Amino acid sequence: MTPLLEVTDLTKHFPIRSGAFRSAGGVIKAVDGVTFSVGAGQTLGLVGESGCGKSTTGRLLMRLLEPSFGSIRLDGREISELRRSELQEYRRRVQMVFQNPSSSLNPRQSVGSAIAAPLLAQRITPPGGVRAKVRDLMDRVGLRPDHYNRFPHEFSGGQKQRVGIARALALDPQLIICDEPVSALDVSVQAQVINLLEDIQRDTGVAYLFIAHDLSVVKHFADRIAVMYLGRIMEQGDTEEVFGAPRHPYTRALLSAVPQPDPAADRSGRIRLSGDLPSPADPPRGCVFQSRCPVHPRLDPRRRELCTGSAPSGDIACHHTDVAAGAPATTPR
Repeated sequence: MTPLLEVTDLTKHFPIRSGAFRSAGGVIKAVDGVTFSVGAGQTLGLVGESGCGKSTTGRLLMRLLEPSFGSIRLDGREISELRRSELQEYRRRVQMVFQNPSSSLNPRQSVGSAIAAPLLAQRITPPGGVRAKVRDLMDRVGLRPDHYNRFPHEFSGGQKQRVGIARALALDPQLIICDEPVSALDVSVQAQVINLLEDIQRDTGVAYLFIAHDLSVVKHFADRIAVMYLGRIMEQGDTEEVFGAPRHPYTRALLSAVPQPDPAADRSGRIRLSGDLPSPADPPRGCVFQSRCPVHPRLDPRRRELCTGSAPSGDIACHHTDVAAGAPATTPR
């Protein structure tokens, strides 16, 4: 079966400009050859530390940014080359929920107008009219009818995010890109929003690309997971497999950093990465994780040389997964 969304070698390089004439002097490799897919009705969790390129990837898929290279296909149709006039149809099928619910809403626009905006922009008149459709969407996400004429400053963060979700649902999309939609919310509200997204998926069959840095949320919500580091995918697979038996050293380090609620829990196996995150303007040649990898110093020179070449094909960007399982808890300093 053809996936709903197929992303192949997606790349976004931002030029570094300096001098009086703003001449280009290198590039920032924000996204560097990312490949993944999302099936219809599925949720892919895209995780990684801040600055790894997750949000840039989401904006590339929405065509809010133009890719430097690579392919983006929706139902087999290449969208990275769509003309501006063709993007209107694409955005009926792909919508986005942004990280900060406050900044994603116009403070001078009522909630009802914000939710109706996609319908008006697409010149769609649903049965019963736009107002009836908006009220139905508000009810679906847990907002009251009297909220229709209120303004964003009158709502809590969780309510604002519900407005953002209702707006994303207005055009009945097939895919919603959720860019850290709960990171700015209280923990109790996070659970409510996640449950709402799950209910919507069950009722409508919509697929999600769920961008997050909170692994506990992704574990609960996603069918598959892709782990990103410095613009590249390190490992991807079914959520249970990745969480149960991570194979890439970075995935193991990321999972070991998840806070344990039990104060008596054994933390002796926690992996503490040493060194600073490399610059995306000058990443290491070959494996971008090698400078912080707990496995790399233990390799003999012949195996270490593999790390300077291209990543192996498949879902794990590591030549030494056989060694990674026995990696030490800390990297040598």
